[in-house]
Amino acid sequence: MTEGKPVLEGELVAEGEPVLEGQLVTEGKPVPEREVVAGGRPVAEGELLYAYAVARDTGPARDVPETVTGVAGEPVREVCHEGFAALVGRVPAAEFEEGALRERLEDLAWLERVARGHQRVVDAAVSLFPCALPLRLATVYHDENGLRRMLTAGREAFGTALDRLEGRVEWGVTVYATSAPAEAPPQPSGPPSGRDYLRRRGAERRAAEAGARQEARQAEAVHETLAALAEAVRLYPPQNSPLAAHPGRNLLNAAYLVPRDRAEEFTRTVSQLTDRAPDGFRIRLTGPWAPYSFVTHDPCVPEAP
Repeated sequence: MTEGKPVLEGELVAEGEPVLEGQLVTEGKPVPEREVVAGGRPVAEGELLYAYAVARDTGPARDVPETVTGVAGEPVREVCHEGFAALVGRVPAAEFEEGALRERLEDLAWLERVARGHQRVVDAAVSLFPCALPLRLATVYHDENGLRRMLTAGREAFGTALDRLEGRVEWGVTVYATSAPAEAPPQPSGPPSGRDYLRRRGAERRAAEAGARQEARQAEAVHETLAALAEAVRLYPPQNSPLAAHPGRNLLNAAYLVPRDRAEEFTRTVSQLTDRAPDGFRIRLTGPWAPYSFVTHDPCVPEAP
């Protein structure tokens, strides 16, 4: 596995810092009183059931390693229903019920901790199942019955998504350019006139624009080469904020859906492109990840009836 992944983007993940849509996903309408229905495992008072990912139930229950803990440091287990297995953990309602969560979305340190915990469990799901669908951050239910209702309501959508994504993983690729400033045109021999100054500034601007066009063509060539090895691609806006973790100008920010049996070819191609890249041109690969960018959450996390 390569260096650390951007954790979450709400609907999907992009690379870099965790970014959220600020949406709370619950089992549907607020439930004023806890109601435990026969057949559902109750959650202790003051707790909610946090769901991380959904996969097919392919047989005996899998033991999630003890080292894999959830967003609140809780152990993670399977809940199986309707031919699907969901990875879940118990979390404090004081942090994850709707009102409290909306307040905590302003706490960036808390948000980062939760996003990383969510990512940790989803990564484990990828190793435990042939294919796992990541759920949105903060998908919580009052008890197992709410979770089971969601799995029942989403049976068709989950099955379709798993059929489409099974045997495939997501790779993230970003390209940055840290090219040196364009060479300045020669200074005039005598005192510069206003016309000389304008000519000089024009020459500098044209040189910078030509350099930017060349960098864009190089990034496009990288993308076209990698897209030919992928079944699907999702392009994200460049990350050029002052808080970006990488220096230079972000030219490409993309996710590629790649069959597992082509993973070696894909990573080898990225390595070759990196070796041939000009000075100041950096290609960064992350993954393999669960296919965050290729999961449509709205149909996959329906409201429970």
